[in-house]
Amino acid sequence: MIYDEPKFLPGGDRFIEMELGDELNFDLNFLVHSLSAKIREAEIAGLIELLPNMASIVISYDPDLISFADLKSEILSHYRNMGSLEDMELLSPIYYIPVLYCDHVTRACWEDYCAKITEKEYDSDILVKLNDLDGYAQLARIHSGTEYWVAALGFYPGLASLIALDPRCRLTAPKYNPPRTWTAKGTIGYGGSVTCVYPANTPGGYQMIGHTPVPVCDIEQSLPAFKQDLALLRPGDRVRFFPVGREEYDYIESRVTAGDYVHNVAHYAKFSIRAYHEWLGTLDMKERF
Repeated sequence: MIYDEPKFLPGGDRFIEMELGDELNFDLNFLVHSLSAKIREAEIAGLIELLPNMASIVISYDPDLISFADLKSEILSHYRNMGSLEDMELLSPIYYIPVLYCDHVTRACWEDYCAKITEKEYDSDILVKLNDLDGYAQLARIHSGTEYWVAALGFYPGLASLIALDPRCRLTAPKYNPPRTWTAKGTIGYGGSVTCVYPANTPGGYQMIGHTPVPVCDIEQSLPAFKQDLALLRPGDRVRFFPVGREEYDYIESRVTAGDYVHNVAHYAKFSIRAYHEWLGTLDMKERF
Protein backbone atom coordinates (compact mmCIF):
# COMPACT_ATOMS: atom_id res chain seq x y z
CA MET A 1 0.00 0.00 0.00
CA ILE A 2 1.17 3.55 -0.80
CA TYR A 3 0.62 5.82 2.21
CA ASP A 4 -1.51 8.95 1.81
CA GLU A 5 1.51 10.90 3.10
CA PRO A 6 5.05 9.73 3.90
CA LYS A 7 6.05 8.75 7.41
CA PHE A 8 9.15 10.51 8.78
CA LEU A 9 11.28 8.65 11.33
CA PRO A 10 14.35 10.29 12.92
CA GLY A 11 17.70 8.49 12.78
CA GLY A 12 19.71 10.41 15.35
CA ASP A 13 20.18 14.11 14.63
CA ARG A 14 21.43 13.79 11.03
CA PHE A 15 19.25 11.22 9.28
CA ILE A 16 15.58 10.72 8.43
CA GLU A 17 13.94 7.57 7.15
CA MET A 18 10.97 8.55 5.02
CA GLU A 19 8.62 5.63 4.36
CA LEU A 20 6.21 5.93 1.42
CA GLY A 21 4.49 2.57 1.72
CA ASP A 22 4.64 -0.89 3.26
CA GLU A 23 4.98 -3.35 0.37
CA LEU A 24 7.18 -4.13 -2.61
CA ASN A 25 5.57 -3.13 -5.89
CA PHE A 26 6.64 -1.21 -8.95
CA ASP A 27 4.30 1.79 -8.58
CA LEU A 28 5.56 2.44 -5.05
CA ASN A 29 9.19 2.18 -6.13
CA PHE A 30 8.54 4.50 -9.08
CA LEU A 31 7.07 7.02 -6.62
CA VAL A 32 10.19 6.72 -4.43
CA HIS A 33 12.46 7.63 -7.34
CA SER A 34 10.16 10.34 -8.70
CA LEU A 35 10.04 12.06 -5.32
CA SER A 36 13.82 11.66 -4.93
CA ALA A 37 14.30 13.45 -8.26
CA LYS A 38 11.98 16.29 -7.16
CA ILE A 39 13.81 16.74 -3.86
CA ARG A 40 17.20 16.83 -5.59
CA GLU A 41 15.94 19.44 -8.06
CA ALA A 42 14.80 21.62 -5.14
CA GLU A 43 18.38 21.90 -3.80
CA ILE A 44 17.20 22.31 -0.19
CA ALA A 45 19.83 24.04 1.94
CA GLY A 46 21.23 21.61 4.52
CA LEU A 47 20.20 18.45 2.69
CA ILE A 48 23.33 16.35 2.09
CA GLU A 49 22.29 13.09 0.43
CA LEU A 50 19.32 10.94 -0.56
CA LEU A 51 19.41 7.14 -0.53
CA PRO A 52 16.27 5.78 -2.25
CA ASN A 53 15.31 2.18 -1.43
CA MET A 54 12.47 -0.15 -2.37
CA ALA A 55 9.73 1.72 -0.46
CA SER A 56 11.59 4.41 1.47
CA ILE A 57 14.21 7.14 1.25
CA VAL A 58 17.01 7.71 3.76
CA ILE A 59 17.85 11.41 4.01
CA SER A 60 21.13 12.79 5.34
CA TYR A 61 21.08 16.44 6.47
CA ASP A 62 23.06 19.04 8.43
CA PRO A 63 21.11 20.00 11.59
CA ASP A 64 23.09 23.26 11.86
CA LEU A 65 21.56 24.37 8.55
CA ILE A 66 18.06 22.92 8.72
CA SER A 67 15.96 21.34 11.46
CA PHE A 68 14.12 18.01 11.28
CA ALA A 69 10.77 19.83 11.32
CA ASP A 70 11.70 22.31 8.58
CA LEU A 71 13.16 19.63 6.32
CA LYS A 72 10.07 17.47 6.82
CA SER A 73 7.85 20.44 5.98
CA GLU A 74 9.77 21.23 2.76
CA ILE A 75 9.72 17.62 1.57
CA LEU A 76 6.00 17.27 2.33
CA SER A 77 5.37 20.39 0.27
CA HIS A 78 7.13 18.86 -2.74
CA TYR A 79 5.30 15.57 -2.21
CA ARG A 80 1.88 17.25 -2.15
CA ASN A 81 2.66 19.17 -5.35
CA MET A 82 3.72 16.12 -7.35
CA GLY A 83 0.29 15.49 -8.82
CA SER A 84 -0.95 12.15 -10.12
CA LEU A 85 1.42 9.22 -10.29
CA GLU A 86 0.06 8.50 -13.78
CA ASP A 87 1.42 11.81 -15.08
CA MET A 88 4.98 11.21 -13.89
CA GLU A 89 7.91 10.54 -16.18
CA LEU A 90 11.53 9.85 -15.32
CA LEU A 91 14.70 9.91 -17.36
CA SER A 92 15.58 6.21 -17.37
CA PRO A 93 18.70 5.20 -19.33
CA ILE A 94 18.74 1.61 -20.64
CA TYR A 95 21.97 -0.38 -20.21
CA TYR A 96 22.49 -3.41 -22.46
CA ILE A 97 24.47 -6.19 -20.78
CA PRO A 98 25.66 -9.37 -22.57
CA VAL A 99 25.22 -12.67 -20.72
CA LEU A 100 26.63 -16.13 -21.27
CA TYR A 101 23.99 -18.33 -19.66
CA CYS A 102 24.85 -21.62 -17.88
CA ASP A 103 28.49 -20.59 -18.20
CA HIS A 104 31.87 -21.96 -17.17
CA VAL A 105 32.56 -19.30 -14.50
CA THR A 106 29.49 -19.83 -12.33
CA ARG A 107 29.60 -23.61 -12.85
CA ALA A 108 33.10 -23.61 -11.35
CA CYS A 109 31.77 -21.57 -8.42
CA TRP A 110 28.90 -24.03 -7.90
CA GLU A 111 31.27 -27.00 -8.08
CA ASP A 112 33.56 -25.40 -5.49
CA TYR A 113 30.58 -24.81 -3.18
CA CYS A 114 29.47 -28.44 -3.51
CA ALA A 115 32.98 -29.69 -2.78
CA LYS A 116 33.73 -27.44 0.19
CA ILE A 117 30.41 -26.53 1.82
CA THR A 118 27.50 -28.80 0.87
CA GLU A 119 26.03 -30.62 -2.10
CA LYS A 120 23.22 -28.80 -3.90
CA GLU A 121 21.37 -29.01 -7.20
CA TYR A 122 22.82 -27.00 -10.08
CA ASP A 123 21.40 -23.47 -9.92
CA SER A 124 19.88 -23.33 -13.40
CA ASP A 125 18.23 -26.72 -12.87
CA ILE A 126 16.53 -25.31 -9.77
CA LEU A 127 15.09 -22.36 -11.72
CA VAL A 128 13.97 -24.58 -14.62
CA LYS A 129 12.18 -26.97 -12.26
CA LEU A 130 10.69 -24.36 -9.92
CA ASN A 131 9.36 -22.17 -12.76
CA ASP A 132 8.11 -25.07 -14.90
CA LEU A 133 10.40 -24.30 -17.86
CA ASP A 134 11.42 -26.51 -20.77
CA GLY A 135 15.15 -26.16 -20.16
CA TYR A 136 18.13 -23.82 -20.16
CA ALA A 137 17.21 -22.24 -23.49
CA GLN A 138 13.81 -21.11 -22.20
CA LEU A 139 15.42 -19.87 -18.98
CA ALA A 140 17.72 -17.65 -21.07
CA ARG A 141 14.81 -16.46 -23.27
CA ILE A 142 12.68 -15.49 -20.29
CA HIS A 143 15.46 -13.84 -18.30
CA SER A 144 16.58 -11.82 -21.32
CA GLY A 145 13.04 -11.16 -22.58
CA THR A 146 12.34 -8.04 -20.55
CA GLU A 147 13.80 -4.78 -19.33
CA TYR A 148 14.65 -4.64 -15.64
CA TRP A 149 14.03 -1.69 -13.37
CA VAL A 150 16.82 -0.67 -11.00
CA ALA A 151 14.76 -0.59 -7.80
CA ALA A 152 17.58 0.01 -5.30
CA LEU A 153 21.32 -0.19 -4.69
CA GLY A 154 22.82 -1.87 -1.66
CA PHE A 155 24.84 -4.64 0.05
CA TYR A 156 27.95 -3.71 -1.97
CA PRO A 157 28.92 -0.69 -4.10
CA GLY A 158 27.31 -1.00 -7.52
CA LEU A 159 25.01 -3.91 -6.63
CA ALA A 160 21.57 -3.16 -8.08
CA SER A 161 18.32 -4.94 -7.25
CA LEU A 162 16.59 -5.48 -10.60
CA ILE A 163 12.89 -6.29 -11.05
CA ALA A 164 11.36 -7.50 -14.31
CA LEU A 165 9.04 -4.98 -15.99
CA ASP A 166 7.31 -7.65 -18.11
CA PRO A 167 5.32 -9.81 -15.66
CA ARG A 168 5.51 -12.74 -18.10
CA CYS A 169 9.27 -12.83 -17.49
CA ARG A 170 9.18 -12.87 -13.71
CA LEU A 171 10.86 -15.89 -12.16
CA THR A 172 11.29 -17.04 -8.61
CA ALA A 173 14.22 -18.71 -6.88
CA PRO A 174 15.25 -19.62 -3.31
CA LYS A 175 18.53 -18.37 -1.91
CA TYR A 176 21.47 -20.58 -1.01
CA ASN A 177 21.42 -22.03 2.52
CA PRO A 178 24.10 -21.62 3.72
CA PRO A 179 25.31 -18.84 1.39
CA ARG A 180 28.46 -19.04 -0.71
CA THR A 181 31.73 -17.71 0.69
CA TRP A 182 32.57 -16.28 -2.75
CA THR A 183 30.82 -15.38 -5.99
CA ALA A 184 32.63 -14.38 -9.17
CA LYS A 185 32.44 -10.77 -10.29
CA GLY A 186 29.96 -10.50 -13.16
CA THR A 187 27.74 -13.34 -11.95
CA ILE A 188 24.07 -12.99 -12.88
CA GLY A 189 22.11 -14.03 -9.82
CA TYR A 190 18.44 -14.63 -9.03
CA GLY A 191 16.91 -14.63 -5.54
CA GLY A 192 13.23 -14.38 -4.70
CA SER A 193 11.85 -12.28 -7.57
CA VAL A 194 14.96 -10.12 -7.95
CA THR A 195 17.93 -10.51 -10.29
CA CYS A 196 21.33 -8.82 -10.04
CA VAL A 197 24.85 -8.53 -11.43
CA TYR A 198 27.52 -9.15 -8.80
CA PRO A 199 29.86 -6.12 -8.99
CA ALA A 200 32.86 -7.84 -7.37
CA ASN A 201 34.06 -11.15 -5.94
CA THR A 202 31.85 -11.31 -2.85
CA PRO A 203 29.93 -13.81 -0.73
CA GLY A 204 26.41 -14.38 -2.00
CA GLY A 205 23.24 -16.40 -1.87
CA TYR A 206 21.41 -15.80 -5.17
CA GLN A 207 21.13 -18.70 -7.60
CA MET A 208 23.69 -18.25 -10.40
CA ILE A 209 22.31 -18.49 -13.96
CA GLY A 210 24.94 -16.77 -16.10
CA HIS A 211 27.94 -14.50 -16.29
CA THR A 212 28.82 -11.22 -17.98
CA PRO A 213 32.33 -9.93 -18.69
CA VAL A 214 30.97 -6.36 -18.53
CA PRO A 215 31.57 -4.67 -15.15
CA VAL A 216 28.90 -2.71 -13.28
CA CYS A 217 31.42 -1.31 -10.79
CA ASP A 218 35.00 -0.21 -11.45
CA ILE A 219 36.99 0.89 -8.39
CA GLU A 220 39.95 1.88 -10.58
CA GLN A 221 37.66 3.79 -13.00
CA SER A 222 39.61 2.38 -15.94
CA LEU A 223 36.72 2.17 -18.44
CA PRO A 224 35.00 5.21 -20.03
CA ALA A 225 31.65 4.52 -18.32
CA PHE A 226 33.21 4.96 -14.87
CA LYS A 227 35.08 8.25 -15.29
CA GLN A 228 32.47 10.12 -13.24
CA ASP A 229 31.49 7.39 -10.78
CA LEU A 230 32.54 3.96 -9.54
CA ALA A 231 29.07 2.44 -10.10
CA LEU A 232 27.36 2.06 -13.47
CA LEU A 233 23.68 1.93 -12.45
CA ARG A 234 21.41 4.29 -10.56
CA PRO A 235 17.91 3.74 -9.12
CA GLY A 236 15.37 4.39 -11.89
CA ASP A 237 17.70 3.16 -14.63
CA ARG A 238 16.86 0.10 -16.69
CA VAL A 239 18.86 -2.98 -17.73
CA ARG A 240 18.34 -5.26 -20.72
CA PHE A 241 20.29 -8.53 -20.78
CA PHE A 242 21.03 -10.19 -24.10
CA PRO A 243 22.39 -13.73 -24.61
CA VAL A 244 25.79 -14.25 -26.24
CA GLY A 245 27.82 -17.33 -27.14
CA ARG A 246 31.29 -18.14 -25.85
CA GLU A 247 33.07 -16.53 -28.81
CA GLU A 248 31.30 -13.19 -28.34
CA TYR A 249 31.78 -13.44 -24.57
CA ASP A 250 35.55 -13.91 -25.00
CA TYR A 251 35.75 -10.98 -27.41
CA ILE A 252 33.95 -8.63 -25.02
CA GLU A 253 36.11 -9.85 -22.14
CA SER A 254 39.23 -9.03 -24.14
CA ARG A 255 37.95 -5.49 -24.75
CA VAL A 256 37.27 -5.03 -21.05
CA THR A 257 40.74 -6.31 -20.17
CA ALA A 258 42.31 -3.96 -22.71
CA GLY A 259 40.45 -1.04 -21.11
CA ASP A 260 38.69 0.14 -24.26
CA TYR A 261 35.25 -1.45 -23.84
CA VAL A 262 32.39 1.03 -24.26
CA HIS A 263 29.16 0.20 -22.44
CA ASN A 264 26.06 0.10 -24.64
CA VAL A 265 23.54 2.53 -23.14
CA ALA A 266 20.57 4.57 -24.34
CA HIS A 267 21.02 7.69 -22.22
CA TYR A 268 18.06 9.47 -23.82
CA ALA A 269 15.36 7.02 -22.73
CA LYS A 270 12.45 8.13 -20.55
CA PHE A 271 9.92 6.06 -18.62
CA SER A 272 6.21 6.94 -18.52
CA ILE A 273 4.26 5.04 -15.89
CA ARG A 274 0.99 5.82 -17.70
CA ALA A 275 2.29 4.25 -20.92
CA TYR A 276 3.63 1.31 -18.89
CA HIS A 277 0.24 0.68 -17.28
CA GLU A 278 -1.46 0.89 -20.67
CA TRP A 279 1.04 -1.61 -22.12
CA LEU A 280 0.44 -4.02 -19.23
CA GLY A 281 -3.24 -4.01 -20.12
CA THR A 282 -2.49 -5.37 -23.60
CA LEU A 283 -0.54 -8.45 -22.44
CA ASP A 284 -1.74 -12.01 -22.67
CA MET A 285 -0.47 -13.44 -19.38
CA LYS A 286 -0.79 -17.01 -20.71
CA GLU A 287 2.03 -16.42 -23.19
CA ARG A 288 5.40 -18.00 -22.43
CA PHE A 289 8.64 -17.02 -24.09
